[in-house]
Amino acid sequence: MRLVTFVPAGEVPRLGAWAEGKIIDLAAALPACPGEVTELLERGEPGMAIARQALTAGLGNPRAWHAPGTVRLLAPVPRPGKILGIGRNYGAHAAEGGLAAQEQPRIFIKLASSVIGTGAPIPKPPRVIELDYETELAVVIGRRARSVSESEAASCIAGYTILNDVSARELQFDVSPPQTSFAKSMDGFCPMGPALATPDEFADPGNIRLRGFVNGELVQDGSTHDLIFPVPHLIAYLSSYLALEPGDVIATGTPSGVGVFRKPPRFLAPGDVVRMEIAEIGVLENRVVAAD
Repeated sequence: MRLVTFVPAGEVPRLGAWAEGKIIDLAAALPACPGEVTELLERGEPGMAIARQALTAGLGNPRAWHAPGTVRLLAPVPRPGKILGIGRNYGAHAAEGGLAAQEQPRIFIKLASSVIGTGAPIPKPPRVIELDYETELAVVIGRRARSVSESEAASCIAGYTILNDVSARELQFDVSPPQTSFAKSMDGFCPMGPALATPDEFADPGNIRLRGFVNGELVQDGSTHDLIFPVPHLIAYLSSYLALEPGDVIATGTPSGVGVFRKPPRFLAPGDVVRMEIAEIGVLENRVVAAD
């Protein structure tokens, strides 16, 4: 399934599934299905089973259908409890910055208030000059995970989405001490979407292709095969320190090609359109605008 959180015109957010070119309102198709994604995830596998039943019922019920162009997509998980980012987790990205591979994951935080969906504007604060993009595969947690092993990690994954780890590089790199979490947590600095794709949508989660574009130009083209710390390792590592809860998000890192390491550097400006693609998930696209 590809789960979405969508807003029909004049209504409140709804839980849906994107299938056969339509958005299926799952609760409208099957009232037993939760109408909100975190509630669905908290129900575990029984909740996902109900969602699959609702999708099947909805495909045969035109009253549960919405055309994608008639609704607004929010982030699949609009307000995650935690967003944990992993820095320099692709070999090629570490190399482009002139850095060796790390021995342990480097963790930072993105605030939930920075989350937006596809199509929403990315505000560029007037004081931010070095605004950058990062195409990332994000993992959405499906059940509580505390001190799980790598072999148990797959059972903790609800699915995957695309995340743009927007960053103010001058606050990340040019100040002492670095202000990494602040540089990555400003309003609109965490576009996510368009969907949460369940693991069965992926032939090989260890080899997922990610592509990023700025104004139509391909700037990032990588694969999770290049991850220094694969997803099972990240879940095991993080859960050894804190509990991961349903709806929490892990941003797994970005491939090479970010703006700060290009020659010359290429930073985002108002009017730029950032487009990110993972075939199994869809397209995440946002335009940069000048913040008030």
